[in-house]
Amino acid sequence: MDADETAENEEEFWDEIDDITSTPCRTFERIDDTLRTWIDYINTNRELYVIAEQDVLRCIYVLAASDLYTKNEDYVRRQLVHALLQEDDPFTVHLASALLLHDGRKNDKTFELMSNEGVFSCLVKHVKEGFDDGLGLHRQLLESLYEMSRIQQISSQDLMSIDDDFVLFLFRIIETHASDASDPYHHPVIRVLLVLNEQYLLASHFPTSPQYPASPSAGLTNRVIKAISQHGSSYKTFGENLILLLNREAETATQLLILKFLYLLFTTPTTAEYFYTNDLHVLVDIIMRNLLDLPPPSVSAISASSNGNGDSKPAPDRTANLRHTYLRVLHPLVANTQLRHPPHYKRDDLRNMLNILADAGGAGNRHFERPDDTTVRLVGRCIGVDWLKDTEEEKQNGEVEKANEAAEEQEAAEAQEQEQGGRGHATYAKKSIGLGPPETSHSNVSMGDLAQAREKPGVRAPSRKRDGESRVVSAEERQEEEEDSDPFHDEMDG
Repeated sequence: MDADETAENEEEFWDEIDDITSTPCRTFERIDDTLRTWIDYINTNRELYVIAEQDVLRCIYVLAASDLYTKNEDYVRRQLVHALLQEDDPFTVHLASALLLHDGRKNDKTFELMSNEGVFSCLVKHVKEGFDDGLGLHRQLLESLYEMSRIQQISSQDLMSIDDDFVLFLFRIIETHASDASDPYHHPVIRVLLVLNEQYLLASHFPTSPQYPASPSAGLTNRVIKAISQHGSSYKTFGENLILLLNREAETATQLLILKFLYLLFTTPTTAEYFYTNDLHVLVDIIMRNLLDLPPPSVSAISASSNGNGDSKPAPDRTANLRHTYLRVLHPLVANTQLRHPPHYKRDDLRNMLNILADAGGAGNRHFERPDDTTVRLVGRCIGVDWLKDTEEEKQNGEVEKANEAAEEQEAAEAQEQEQGGRGHATYAKKSIGLGPPETSHSNVSMGDLAQAREKPGVRAPSRKRDGESRVVSAEERQEEEEDSDPFHDEMDG
């Protein structure tokens, strides 16, 4: 059947798609002809048989599974990149970008090729112009922009293609759909804003990139923070959804993106009070819950990864990385926002939690591992905030109480260890009472450390509630989790 012929029914259409993609191709010219036939035939029949986003995905899945693609991956991939850059027809762009997105989620080098070929600025242009085909192209372009940006550092030249209008356009999308937090546009747009913020952070501390070794970052303005600074009162829905996302998100990489954004908000004078006070209260609850839910380092490092030879090696300690980032955010949150003013929200709970994190493995809890030096230092910064410090009365009462409780806890811990072999950090967290800041020197938070806090996409955040191990989840699983999540207020009201 010719590419310009219309199939008589749906079954015939899909059979022809299978036939086209099964065509033997022994030369690059033949591959080009077959790809063009595939695109043209789908275009000819799209109004009859490609009427939903799922139909587009089925078309690209057929091609991705065919010998045409699997035996010529590098060449087909490059041809699709060129089509994405050169085509003006939205539907053709949709087919090319959908296959590249599908392939890139399994193979990082696809996104690296897209970056090297200048696709980033092309995607920015299409998104800003509202490029769409009525089948979800615009949202897919946002997803492509996000996915290719979170696995690599984008060059300063590409970041310069981002202007204020583009960022404000994204914020307006969120406000336009403010009445429905489950709207499919929300998360892709929010994630693009988060990953752009991370790219600006990386560019400010690591201005070189493999593509452009001498690329300057001087003069690069973080336009996401700038937009909040100048127009934050008009875009409150973004902040509300950001807290919603942090509350639900199980993936470490996304949590880190959110935390980096919050850190910059709370350390920038013009944006430190962007959130409503009630939202800050919810954020404190989430941070405390997530910090106490992180398992000890020895648990989070249990999972192993294959080295390709069938052997296993210990996984990196993801717990420490995530814990440090939460603590880096907590300090400016309690020091710079409305929380610094009375009445001080959950002061005692915050002090108890911080002392739990700093004292694990201490004199009152010797059978647990001591916290790392960075955790102790970051806890010291938090508990050194004026309204979290010991009052004079607490200092006077604290010494006697501390000595008594240390003795009682030591006796109880030893007895429990003998009877049960030790239960671990979670039992202690529920019993411990914090009394004062740990003895530690203060040092400035390293923005470079914050910028480098990254995780492979798909890795779950370690959690006591699960099995204490990290595993990689697919994009499909993440989407299902988001769709099945309990309502935010139901979880937080408990």
